[in-house]
Amino acid sequence: MEEKKTELKMIKMSEVQSQEIEWLWYPFIPYGKLTIVQGDPGDGKTTLILNIAAKLSKGEGLDNDMKLTEPMNIIYQTAEDGLADTVKPRLEKAGADCERIVVIDESDKSLSMADERLEEAIIQTGARMLILDPIQAYLGGGMDMNRANEARGMTKCLGALAEKYKCAIILIGHMNKASGNKAAYRGMGSIDFFAVARSVLLVGRVEGEPNIRAVVQIKNNLAQFGHP
Repeated sequence: MEEKKTELKMIKMSEVQSQEIEWLWYPFIPYGKLTIVQGDPGDGKTTLILNIAAKLSKGEGLDNDMKLTEPMNIIYQTAEDGLADTVKPRLEKAGADCERIVVIDESDKSLSMADERLEEAIIQTGARMLILDPIQAYLGGGMDMNRANEARGMTKCLGALAEKYKCAIILIGHMNKASGNKAAYRGMGSIDFFAVARSVLLVGRVEGEPNIRAVVQIKNNLAQFGHP
């Protein structure tokens, strides 16, 4: 069967209206884009994001570069921690307004990055931040995050969602055990996840300081590198 020819459509750059990047947290988390927070298991990725979510739910920022005018609604999906015994106590400890932090119920069907319920939830809640923790839990059945063509399709779908609703989408990823490699190549799955994200933050332990974690920005396509 002959494949149907795709109609050629072109866009003149003169017809494109320039826009400035909007930031949730300059220069670490942009609105309308994908941000990856990665690190080794147990190094504090989820703790960082839950503390940020708690602050945002009250209309507060971590510092002067996180400017909010009102409390924010947030969608937080996790496949690793129990809501009642882990996530809720952490949020309460961080002082969150739990009325503003919602979770899509996955009891009938597991969620994936391409799931239409993500868009429905953003529309219903007006959420400006969506968190998927961890990346590999939201690939959908049969998808291989190590195959570049499949990773590209998933992240393209998610990136379009972020742009459409000016929502900051955060993907939390574990590092693999390939010691000696650059941090970009130690993220789980295809390097395409790293390539599509506009900002990548690495969370790690500080040697000799068991209770302190460091956050380092290892990729930023939108501004100068930041130093939290």
